[in-house]
Amino acid sequence: MAFCKNCGAELEENVKFCTNCGAKVEISAEAPKTDNAAKGEPAKAQPAAEKSSWDKFTDTPDSTAEMDPQDVENNKAMGILSYLSILCLIPFFAAKESKFAQYHAKQGLFLFIIELVISVVSIIPILGWIISAVGGIFVFILSIVGIINAVNGQAKELPIIGQFNFFNKK
Repeated sequence: MAFCKNCGAELEENVKFCTNCGAKVEISAEAPKTDNAAKGEPAKAQPAAEKSSWDKFTDTPDSTAEMDPQDVENNKAMGILSYLSILCLIPFFAAKESKFAQYHAKQGLFLFIIELVISVVSIIPILGWIISAVGGIFVFILSIVGIINAVNGQAKELPIIGQFNFFNKK
């Protein structure tokens, strides 16, 4: 039986994060010692740590469990390419057999379409330039999040726009 070293909660097998406190799992064969344990009482779970703004921003639905681990490992580079503007078309057409590469390519394609719309809006003087600058930063941040997810072998929706991505709908 495994316990979270952070909060003492019992862990399911092969989990990477504690379902109680969200901490990265460092498996311990026994529950952590607390003052209660010294008295012979069972350890109580501590309250979950408050998530940072970044963690809340990137806490999106994860489809990694539906992916083949070998496919994920073999196609991380294609996942990274997916978030580099028009290069999203490379994995989209070159890795059709990879569910992982296709997942990221479809998100990258949606992000690229948003880039194109921002480019068109940038033609409008002043307001378009402001929208273009803010939108460019937004797209850049989402691209970085997508690349991080691909490098980590995760098939997670991009924050904010992931829920609107009609390409990844089943």
